[in-house]
Amino acid sequence: MRVILYTGKGGVGKTSVAAATAVRCARLGYRTLVISTDAAHSLGDSLDVPIADRPVEIAPNLWAQEVNALHELESHWDRIHDYLSALFASQGVDDIVAEELASPPGMEEVASLMWIKHHQRGGIFDVLVVDCAPTGETLQLLAFPDVARWYLNKIFPIERRVMRVARPMVQPFVNIPLPSDDIFGSIKDLLLDLEGMKKVLGDPKHCTVRLVLNLEKMVVKEAQRAFTYLSLYDYLTDLVVVNRVLPPEVTDSYFTSWRAAQKRYDEVVETAFAPVPILRTKLFDHEIVGVDALGEMADSIFGDRDPAEIYYHSVPQRITKKGTEYELMLHLPFVSKDEIELSHRDDELFVTVGPYKREISLPRSLRGRVTRGARLDEGMLRITFGSAKS
Repeated sequence: MRVILYTGKGGVGKTSVAAATAVRCARLGYRTLVISTDAAHSLGDSLDVPIADRPVEIAPNLWAQEVNALHELESHWDRIHDYLSALFASQGVDDIVAEELASPPGMEEVASLMWIKHHQRGGIFDVLVVDCAPTGETLQLLAFPDVARWYLNKIFPIERRVMRVARPMVQPFVNIPLPSDDIFGSIKDLLLDLEGMKKVLGDPKHCTVRLVLNLEKMVVKEAQRAFTYLSLYDYLTDLVVVNRVLPPEVTDSYFTSWRAAQKRYDEVVETAFAPVPILRTKLFDHEIVGVDALGEMADSIFGDRDPAEIYYHSVPQRITKKGTEYELMLHLPFVSKDEIELSHRDDELFVTVGPYKREISLPRSLRGRVTRGARLDEGMLRITFGSAKS
């Protein structure tokens, strides 16, 4: 199943572009599902049809779904939520506040993305177009599986073994509920689900991310940061879509300064995201609502091209061997060396860019080797590994 994730700063027209992509894919004969995981759903409004929390066919070969985040959260987090609520309440936290604290920020969106794995297993659809939350929330979601894997591999086995031995002896002497094996089982199931989701989203042969932006300074800057962080977490960005470009037929002098600004930022976009392809769509003189209007937008964006194709194939992380040394290359555009922090421990490399930290599990060829140095070369972080520790 081809998976296309659309994200971008709020208000850039991300939902319309995602829906237009789905409409074009369906008209090309792909069994297509467009799904919204944004808590503030607008997909139904864009398609101008009622949508449920399960796929609804709205046109030939086209289905749509707006995930009920609360329902998905309950199904994936219910037991853990109940335990955490009891834990906070045992410490005197108000019941309502305890309920809120038991649901960590972002869990609703994470639970919503579980549907991607579900549809991939189901095998019903050829193309899945995902209207994600705005950029910041999406980046947190895409980082979540990496964090989950660390807990699954490092913390979960130890905590469960310790608790199994200590619980009978400790519980009578403390005033907080200790987690049962059922709780640990639910946590493990959740983490494994997240790991499975990562395998789907992290497969560049089937899943890519597309950035939607407008030609405005703040929007372009956020898109650049998003591109950096997507590279950090090994997600392939195969396309940038520039929305609401003033068409040539708009000649009114009222738009002169706006056109000049768009031209200036269009040049920035062209330079900044190369060699990732950039497609543009005009600012329409009417509202883009409904399947027919979305089809018109798809024609403007893609022309005769197939939206389901992968437009760019470069994976942002590579390893090469040079003599007796290895070099790990990580594509991190738009950052300076002062913004990057590296640490290396055993078979793990930790890369921090701004507020985002990634653990890279090193391949067998690099385990036990010593880092000799690192340099940032035209947006490519190059980390050299020497011989193994004696």
